[in-house]
Amino acid sequence: MAGCVGMRHSAGMVIKKSTWIDPEEKERGNKLVHFGFQKVPEREKTKRVRDHFDIVARKYDLMNTLLSFGTHYLWKRTAVKLAGLRAGDSVIDVCGGTGDLSVLAVKRVRPLGSVVLYDINRTMMEAGKRKPSNAAARKEILYVQGDAERISFGSEQFDAAVVGFGIRNLTHMEHGFREMWRVLKPGGRFMCLEFSRPAAPLFRRLYDLYSFRIMPLLGLLFAGSRQAYTYLPESIRMFPSPREITALLERIGFRRVICRTLTNGIAVVHVGIKSSEPVP
Repeated sequence: MAGCVGMRHSAGMVIKKSTWIDPEEKERGNKLVHFGFQKVPEREKTKRVRDHFDIVARKYDLMNTLLSFGTHYLWKRTAVKLAGLRAGDSVIDVCGGTGDLSVLAVKRVRPLGSVVLYDINRTMMEAGKRKPSNAAARKEILYVQGDAERISFGSEQFDAAVVGFGIRNLTHMEHGFREMWRVLKPGGRFMCLEFSRPAAPLFRRLYDLYSFRIMPLLGLLFAGSRQAYTYLPESIRMFPSPREITALLERIGFRRVICRTLTNGIAVVHVGIKSSEPVP
């Protein structure tokens, strides 16, 4: 695999996550963090997020299409285009889930490029691998199970790092961004697609009504879980604003950071370039 020194695996293999333990791990775990609107211990959030995606994995793509009226496909195509992927690039799709971004990336980096889908949830990856759409592209993806806050690849391995609708689920979002910076080569390209909140007051009120009343009901009817689709809008509301994300990315060491809002601000894309300077 281009750009991944010391790792020789056939495409499609699922690799167990790294067993390396952060030396500060014992100091963490009891601090309170947000899981939607609730405050829970750090370790409990990790388990809750894993359980959440275990529950929704089978219907995840169907629900995304239903809840967004199919718009999420347009958002993802726009985001991957903004990432500026080129033929021959090595790409890591962090929190890649069922692989929509990875599939789009494969089509752009062929024939000599490579795409790693990196996700902590095996159930989501397996659901993506079984999808009949884009079956050929899915076979070209290398599936790696691992924690986005401690990516099990060496530094400066990838030409591009992308994440779509996953960073807000991390216990420590900044750790995930810093890990993406670390595994990028100097000059490597970064892209984050995430939900946001509409700026227009009237549209925001309508969006809130839809999010908190309709989404959970549809989740119950079509996915069998009202709670899973109560967490979704809550987690979106707790996510920092585009301006705050831009400032965070610049502190980490990304340069030329820009953001683009989509569909009246429901989603936002941040892109940037890894500087050659060390992280402060």
